[in-house]
Amino acid sequence: MSRTEILEELRRMPEPERRELLETIEMEFGDSDGPLTPEQTAELDRRAERALAHPERCRPLAEVVADIQKRFRPNQ
Repeated sequence: MSRTEILEELRRMPEPERRELLETIEMEFGDSDGPLTPEQTAELDRRAERALAHPERCRPLAEVVADIQKRFRPNQ
């Protein structure tokens, strides 16, 4: 499949599905060694504040990791 065909297919996808795919691509192929942008740092700070303010809404890390593995590695 060519780059053009991939882009055309992406444009036809529903927005939520497209965002999910782009996040997956970023996780697998993105530069994870680079510094965080100010926007990323602000988002992480916001999420941390929310989690600390509402600990009853948080989930154990093992549960989150298991969900991620099921979602992105369903055959393992």
